[in-house]
Amino acid sequence: MKAYKWGILGTGNIAHKFARALMLLDNAHLYAVVSRDAGRAEKFAGEFGFVKHFGSYEEMLADPGVEVVYISSPHSQHMEHTLMALQNGKHVICEKPMSITAAEVSRMIDEAGRKGLFLMEALWPPFQPSYLNADEILKSGRMGELLHIRGKFAFVSPYDPELRTYNLAMGGGSLLDIGIYPVMDILRYMGEPEHVVATSVFAPTGADESTAIIFRFRDGRLAEAYSSFANMGGVSTEFNCENGNLILTRGRDRNQHLIIEMQGDVDDRIFTPPAQGYQYEAAEVMSCLDKGLTESPVVPLSFSLTLARTLDEVRRKAGIRYPGRDR
Repeated sequence: MKAYKWGILGTGNIAHKFARALMLLDNAHLYAVVSRDAGRAEKFAGEFGFVKHFGSYEEMLADPGVEVVYISSPHSQHMEHTLMALQNGKHVICEKPMSITAAEVSRMIDEAGRKGLFLMEALWPPFQPSYLNADEILKSGRMGELLHIRGKFAFVSPYDPELRTYNLAMGGGSLLDIGIYPVMDILRYMGEPEHVVATSVFAPTGADESTAIIFRFRDGRLAEAYSSFANMGGVSTEFNCENGNLILTRGRDRNQHLIIEMQGDVDDRIFTPPAQGYQYEAAEVMSCLDKGLTESPVVPLSFSLTLARTLDEVRRKAGIRYPGRDR
């Protein structure tokens, strides 16, 4: 088994989760980490056992030892940092959303293609045991036809204009931060919508605090998505089928639940993957590299582009704007 030397760009909360997950994989070598704050990079390297730490993105990406880079910087910098990594010959897994607009995502995909390098958006759900179990049930036909999806992701994030969640310069807002999850689920199971209706409630910074969406599809089916930093609505995706319902949810204990409601019976299946399941994304990257692939069959680049296009349309309908990014 080939071991790949990983670099992590950014040292925020999600980078900590990803590093813990990498430690579970025998073929992942924790090689380098970078932060604009050199002290944070040094502390991060010491905590997880990275060989090198840098205070300059350019220096880490120029290091010939780095083979794969996980981009975990704020949304607004994803395109810049991904392009920088690709231009330095590194394979990339970029945290969601891949970038602010579909045009930017397209540019990232084109650059990876020109360089012949691997690129994948770090979409968590498709690799999780709860989702894989739901996939099997839906494909088996026992639930009948999937008729409707309702997804939500909501928690309270106290208002602070400097926080990433509310700072437009950092790509803030509930839609791109957490609304992407229910939207992603809807697209995975229903495809690209024909029509979108969306509305938002805005924070003083102009970031969307809450966003509600209705999707209509060519076959007449509907789906709903909701995101908010203003209430404790929790995380769930409900699949309404001919013969019953499937509900995917996550509790405060981080356990994954798949609830099957069918003919009066309720089956609550609980999944507790180590490291919250982030290692599955990294394992997919290395499996694809072993096979000589430049994109994942589980999260293909075409899906990331469709997701970005759909989020663009939601933002257009809801009036969500990112100064300098919407042209």
